[in-house]
Amino acid sequence: MFPYQTSLKSSVELSGIGLHTGQAVRMQLRPAPVDTGIIFKRTDLENFVIEADVANVAKVSYATTLMKKGVLLYTVEHVLSALRGCGITNAIIAIDNLETPILDGSARLFIGAIDRAGTQVQFKPQKFLKIKKEFQMVDGLKKITISPADDLILCYDIDFTHPLIGRQRFEWTMSPQGYREEVGIARTFCFYDEVEMLRKSGLIRGGSLDNAIVMTRDGMMNQATLQFKDEFVRHKMLDLIGDLALVGYPMLARVDAQRAGHALHTALVSRILKDRSLWEFVEIAPKEGAVVSDKGWKDFPQIDPAPAVI
Repeated sequence: MFPYQTSLKSSVELSGIGLHTGQAVRMQLRPAPVDTGIIFKRTDLENFVIEADVANVAKVSYATTLMKKGVLLYTVEHVLSALRGCGITNAIIAIDNLETPILDGSARLFIGAIDRAGTQVQFKPQKFLKIKKEFQMVDGLKKITISPADDLILCYDIDFTHPLIGRQRFEWTMSPQGYREEVGIARTFCFYDEVEMLRKSGLIRGGSLDNAIVMTRDGMMNQATLQFKDEFVRHKMLDLIGDLALVGYPMLARVDAQRAGHALHTALVSRILKDRSLWEFVEIAPKEGAVVSDKGWKDFPQIDPAPAVI
């Protein structure tokens, strides 16, 4: 884990359509001062600010939606996942519509934008939210267990009665390079049998084979091959990282998710923040003599594992 706060070096723009609204949208990722965290600004509504905070979660049906004072912002999980996965702790996301662009259905193009903007180390110690004791949340067959760890270790299990999916399990320890190569490029997926129902519910109006893997009864409609045999569970982990960003701080914990989804992810975040006995703030001290550059984590592999409790 990198000990200092980070932001972007410059602003970078993306555009596309919203997965659920189908509306065109332009988004800018912008640098932010220390202690800003990640915030959204609706540029079409006089820069109205919506913090990436679980207190602003409004809906968790097939995506994570924020709302503040009646102002909505749909499908925030992919861009939040990309920022957290790439190690950015302070950023402004300026957006001119009510849903983030789905792009290719993964975080790949968000990652590319972050890399074009560059990372700046802000040299103010980063607070980490460190879990102190194990607890569990269960909703039928869905379950998340969180326990103490000195890193962010994620494990996800899914189980679908489909020949291309079945039971998949992926365990991974957070790192920016690993996120770029192993998690952030995994695409979202849906089942063709559900498409009509979702559209009647006002969802996936912008969905297509360009931004989702669409599963038939025994295969998939897309001509492109899977990037990983277990791309499906890796995308679930991408979503989990984005939803955990709503804690507001990088976490030190082990999170085991089984058949979970946005509703349980965000319920977990709410539970953490409501119970102060579950966690503490820590800072991670750099080792003596270590050199940090504005390239961030790649140039800073040596971290003292002993945190200082705040």
